[in-house]
Amino acid sequence: MKAGNLTKIAFSALMRNKFRTFLTMLGIIIGVASVIAMLAIGEGSKKSIQDQISSMGSNLIMVMPGTQMTGGVQQGNQSSKALEIKDVKAIIQNCPSINAVSPEVRGSGQVVSGGKNWPTTFYGGDVEYLNIKKVSVKTGRMFTTQEVTSAAKVCLIGQTVADNLFGENADPVGQTIRFRNIPLKVIGLLDKKGENTFGMDQDDLLIGPYTTVQKRILAITHVNSILSSALNEESTSKAVDEITAALRTSHKITDGSEDDFQIRTQAELVSTFSSISNILTTLLGAISAISLLVGGIGIMNIMYASVTERTREIGLRMSIGGRSLDIMLQFIIESILLSMIGGILGIALGISSSAIIGNITGWPIAVLPTAIILSFAVCSAIGIFFGWYPARKAAGLNPIEALRYE
Repeated sequence: MKAGNLTKIAFSALMRNKFRTFLTMLGIIIGVASVIAMLAIGEGSKKSIQDQISSMGSNLIMVMPGTQMTGGVQQGNQSSKALEIKDVKAIIQNCPSINAVSPEVRGSGQVVSGGKNWPTTFYGGDVEYLNIKKVSVKTGRMFTTQEVTSAAKVCLIGQTVADNLFGENADPVGQTIRFRNIPLKVIGLLDKKGENTFGMDQDDLLIGPYTTVQKRILAITHVNSILSSALNEESTSKAVDEITAALRTSHKITDGSEDDFQIRTQAELVSTFSSISNILTTLLGAISAISLLVGGIGIMNIMYASVTERTREIGLRMSIGGRSLDIMLQFIIESILLSMIGGILGIALGISSSAIIGNITGWPIAVLPTAIILSFAVCSAIGIFFGWYPARKAAGLNPIEALRYE
């Protein structure tokens, strides 16, 4: 019998009991929809993380102090004094692949204006700090080299801090605030950046000369980290080698000894978080795929019931010349139709539910074409795999016994 006729017969058989057919497909629909939605959420999160990190500059290089050892115990790098201004000068002098360098110091505390206060972090940097961090000034200006040299009591303020101290849409430039009881003149308002993928508010900060934070806020002489940017993304690897050589010389580290500093690049961060995101996306997809397995078992169960219900019909067709192969193909086609129609409906539901989830939660969503193609292919495979055994049972019936079946 021709495939077209077998398909028509199989489709007619499924339409005899529409509600049961729909319930059978429901497992496939839910499974496909959940796989697509979970992968869309995972891929969207991965892309968002990559965009957030890349927005800081793909050629950003961060130098941080290594872990401190006291009595054989690692003390961490938070209190390390391994990095100093001389290291910044060494990088400037010995690293031609570096475009800009700035030390970074930071301290947390309460910022006060009039009767209002807000907990925030005060970041200190050099005049290149904003360019390296890809931050721009909305109103006002950046601090000058002279203000860095004199440890001037000036700062730029983030939008979140400005809103909490002065109210929304207020221009804080020219106002005086206090951070840890140190008066600071606001000379600039930073452009709003919003929350990053990790939920951190990028506008909840103050930025000022690193000397101001060092001397007036923290009373330290070292720096917490050194930020720099390579000439371009291709120069990043060479710049890292140059920085490593410059700092080993500056710190008088002999050959064979370990570095007392760490260097991180944006490419490493993107790679690390992408790997983590890929693992989570795979895990979400695997969990959702269980629904497809359950749906396949449901199809096998219904096909078994269908073979039992239609035993006399099968016997009649075989007694008038129907081949076992035709009987088998009919039931396999029924199974494939169930899974493929369910797959199509599941794909539509998965895409729409992904969009709805994204709109309600604000999460980044990215529906992958490969996820759609893979889901459809899996549905076809499920139809064949779970329909084959019931179809084989139907094809193996004895025509005489089938006709006697009650």
